[in-house]
Amino acid sequence: MPDQQAVATLHSRGDDRRRLWKAAIKWPMYSVAVMPVLLAAGWRLGSGSPVRWLQGFVFLLAAVLLLIWENLSNDLFDAETGVDDQGKPHSVVTLVGRPRPVQQLATLALLMGLMLILWIALRSSLAVLLLVLVSCGLGYLYQGPPFRLGYQGLGEPLCWLAFGPFATAAALLVIAPPTDVVPWQAALLLGSGPALATTLVLFCSHFHQVEQDAEHGKRSPVVRLGSARAASLVPWFVAGTLALEWAPVLHGDWPLSALLGALGLPAASSLIRLLRAHHHEPERITGSKFLALRFQALNGLGLSIGLGLGPWFGSPVLLPG
Repeated sequence: MPDQQAVATLHSRGDDRRRLWKAAIKWPMYSVAVMPVLLAAGWRLGSGSPVRWLQGFVFLLAAVLLLIWENLSNDLFDAETGVDDQGKPHSVVTLVGRPRPVQQLATLALLMGLMLILWIALRSSLAVLLLVLVSCGLGYLYQGPPFRLGYQGLGEPLCWLAFGPFATAAALLVIAPPTDVVPWQAALLLGSGPALATTLVLFCSHFHQVEQDAEHGKRSPVVRLGSARAASLVPWFVAGTLALEWAPVLHGDWPLSALLGALGLPAASSLIRLLRAHHHEPERITGSKFLALRFQALNGLGLSIGLGLGPWFGSPVLLPG
């Protein structure tokens, strides 16, 4: 019979590898991909406008594929600089052992995502394809050579632009009747707050790897500011998100039900307390980005539902005009 200790060791290694793959896939992270179309659907339902659901579903699928490309590409680019050699055993490149299969999968996800976007664009507006290509370009600028703007601490504004006005404008075009007019005003009003919550997820992903980033020349905002000062900015991210979402309610453009975005506040409160107390202890704050992600998901979902429920309470969304 095999040695029981050896069997236990094999089982333990298998469990560890499954945990690493679960961390590498980061399935909760895909809430940032689906949020623009959910917000757009809530916005149009709340204004009494028709929604093209099939278009929205295909756009959602394409957004997930493009985020898969983004995440895999980031692992590949970080592997080139060595920043993931320590502190990130769940890098897909590390788990696979070779970069080539990861590159092939990333390329496949990109091509499939863009093909779906092209299909949608031909049935709505070619501006959809252009907006998505800009968002993908911003994603490449973040980590891709020779730019690597994320290494200069510019990842957060790129993230806000990609998931804010550009992705939201594309989503609004996709589910609306065909038009060539890009709804910039609506996209900024609707997407600015949720995009700031998405940017907070990226911001919080730096806290547990400050030393590794600094050693490899990655000057993230947390490296530049120091973990204490960076942690003090987190409440401002949360406050800014809610302020951008609640201002239209106070102005009378959105229904009171849009305040459901406050569903994310408990997660935000836990995040603020965690980073305030343990910002300098990497092993204790590895989950901070997932608390930020919970805030982002619940906030965006609450806002989407709140906008859609407006007519039920006699307060439909007022479209800018």
